[in-house]
Amino acid sequence: MIHASSNIDPHGSDTIIRSVPSPVPSSLLAWWFQCGKTEAQQEQQQQDPLGPTGCLEVIYGIALHYLHETLDHIALVLLAYSVLCVVLYRVMFHRATGGSRFGRWLVRRSHLPPCSRALLVTAHPDDEVMFFGPTILELRRRQCRVFVLCLSEGNHDRKGAVRRQELWDACESMGVRPEDITLVNATHLQDDPTAEWRAVTIANQLLRQLESLDAELLITFDKEGISGHPNHSAIYYATASLCLSGMIPNNCKVLTLETVNLCRKYLSIFDLPATLLLSTNWVILSWKARRAVQNAMRLHNSQMVWFRKLYIIFSRYMVINSLREINKSDVEFEILDT
Repeated sequence: MIHASSNIDPHGSDTIIRSVPSPVPSSLLAWWFQCGKTEAQQEQQQQDPLGPTGCLEVIYGIALHYLHETLDHIALVLLAYSVLCVVLYRVMFHRATGGSRFGRWLVRRSHLPPCSRALLVTAHPDDEVMFFGPTILELRRRQCRVFVLCLSEGNHDRKGAVRRQELWDACESMGVRPEDITLVNATHLQDDPTAEWRAVTIANQLLRQLESLDAELLITFDKEGISGHPNHSAIYYATASLCLSGMIPNNCKVLTLETVNLCRKYLSIFDLPATLLLSTNWVILSWKARRAVQNAMRLHNSQMVWFRKLYIIFSRYMVINSLREINKSDVEFEILDT
């Protein structure tokens, strides 16, 4: 920087033109970089221009600063969301008397069609509690009689007899009568991810049960099958074929359990806001009822490998079920989309 001095030169010149170091760096990057340096480092910086290495250091420092700020904001958002979920869950099971219409809606822990007889269709022993436990407990709390149709005995690991007894024990622990459980042991419906379950065969089983039980509600998997198991999806397509052909009784509604993404699947009660906002039918259990579902799942002792132990702790399906009512138009759209 050029600086003009007002001192008088004793040899006759009016001003002395001299160069002095600039106290402000020539660029914003350099200024940002100097803010974090000591005086000695700043002196060295003034003597040596900012080189490629210095520029990289500056860019790294700025990126680190913004990263810290972003992580702080994310942490605050997650904390606020967690507090919201806990408060909402507590309010939902708070025994409030009276209150506004909004308040009564807010504390509503389930939204299911009224029925006195419901048929639950699963593929394997343990599906009824691993995925549908909250729905079974809620229906039994309403004094609805729940019938369970399991289409295979789960003999993939040669434990069919053991899993059969585990199915009965788990269902009884959730209030399902032993005489209301039907287990199909057919050669063409074996527990095998590679085996193709024909929709016609499953549809015949469903129709026979619906007609004999006079069920008002049919509950099963959606087309994704929660875990992606092809046997689960096959039940949906069999149910869809009955809807398309108009063979479902007029007084019977069909609900499918919604498959959620992997993140939501293991959020437990922290999936509560998303469920209430995105679902039309849902069941949310109290913490005590959640333990009842977990205990029922533990009765499937032959399936208690390490990852299922983690599943019963973190899975939303131990405490939350969100279901969607399907009709002929919905099925036509989904099948065309597939």
